Amino acid sequence: MNYLVVGAGNASRPVARLLNYLGHNVTVTDLKDMDSFKIEFQRSLREMESEGVILDLANQNPTLDGIEAVYMPPTLPESAPIYKLIKQSDVEVLTNEKFSNIVNDLIPVDIIGITGTMGKTTTTFITTSLFKQAGYDVWSCSSLVNNLVSEAIIDGIVKGKAQECDIAIFELPHGTIGLLNSLNIKIGLLTNISEDHLSEFGGSLELYQQRKLILERMSETFIANYSCFDIINPQRDDALYYALDEDVDFKGTVGDESLTVEYGEDSFTTPFHMMSYFFENSVGASAAALTYGVKKEDIIDALTEFKGLPAHMDYVGTYNGRKVILDSAFLYDGMKITLDYFKDESVVLFLDHFDTLSVRNKAEVGQLVSDYNLKCVIASGFNEVTQEVEMDAAQEILDAITNPDILKVAVEDIEIAACETFKYSEPGDIILHMGPLIAYDRLTTVDKIMKGLEEGAKKYE
Repeated sequence: MNYLVVGAGNASRPVARLLNYLGHNVTVTDLKDMDSFKIEFQRSLREMESEGVILDLANQNPTLDGIEAVYMPPTLPESAPIYKLIKQSDVEVLTNEKFSNIVNDLIPVDIIGITGTMGKTTTTFITTSLFKQAGYDVWSCSSLVNNLVSEAIIDGIVKGKAQECDIAIFELPHGTIGLLNSLNIKIGLLTNISEDHLSEFGGSLELYQQRKLILERMSETFIANYSCFDIINPQRDDALYYALDEDVDFKGTVGDESLTVEYGEDSFTTPFHMMSYFFENSVGASAAALTYGVKKEDIIDALTEFKGLPAHMDYVGTYNGRKVILDSAFLYDGMKITLDYFKDESVVLFLDHFDTLSVRNKAEVGQLVSDYNLKCVIASGFNEVTQEVEMDAAQEILDAITNPDILKVAVEDIEIAACETFKYSEPGDIILHMGPLIAYDRLTTVDKIMKGLEEGAKKYE
């Protein structure tokens, strides 16, 4: 079949690639030329082109000549000429539901799907570790490896991973859920829902919640953090819940370097050496594994050996006597958990641009930081999405810090921020990073931070 995929954005690329893989003739049309896309998207488009997808870029007037079916992304405005042309034609329209059904048919194993505002990447990583310890050949897709999980899922299908695994464990961000909104999920897990990405939903928390709750509808068994009870219970009275120190289906209790999980008439205690939010996410992962049938002995073995995951309370080394921790927390609750963990330490905090991917309340960040006795806060003004220096965004955070004992510094980018931490710290201090850039582009961001740390260690030794 001859397909036209409208746009070369985040929804259209995986659709075009899979249709091409299935033997259709696929053309991707977009108003923009190749150079207008970010480098990582250019790589994806060129890979698709090498596989046979026709790229019709910088075309202001695409036609439907010879086209039998089309895919339109949900972001396509109704005022667009191609939208009007499609509506006036009789071509078949591939919906997200139909595309999800195609994907379902290509994944022959059970799927565990994990979503939430915070902790979904961590929980996906831990859940994967538990199943691997139990002997499963796991196909895991998360933003830790590819920020666009829908592309990672399609890449796995194209490259045969779906046929080689025993189970699939998918992190499902709201964009991926929107595209793959009819997956057959064996166990769905919701870590939490809080205000974020609302600019993509017209400022509506309710619409954002509805997107996340698509997972509940798709799931045979549904597990949620107890904090979501009021949202989930009206929709599903058979949901299972997990939490720390609550009387729920899976109750976690933190000990001195240990974690106890109680469930039904059974329980286990495992040595556990991780920090902060790893505890609750480990309880959620254990809940999913136990529900599926993984033995508690395998869970104990996996959590005993668990070393965390990159850029999540990640100790990256000691430089000139300062321990450096990289953390991707950027929402209020996650930042508070991290800051609470280090409340008794002498900390120099450096922050990246908080409007990455979504405009956020930067004054709230500054007000939160004010509650802690930090030595210094260094804020970066470089927006990786727009590739522009926006010092007002950094200054808005600093202006909201009312604690007079905190030194406040604004710099142009995250590499400079990492470097300057050594100017304002001394041996014995903790250098702590927080912000959304690592979640947006982990490899690039960590590389810049590490370069800044190395430069600062030399400059201020």
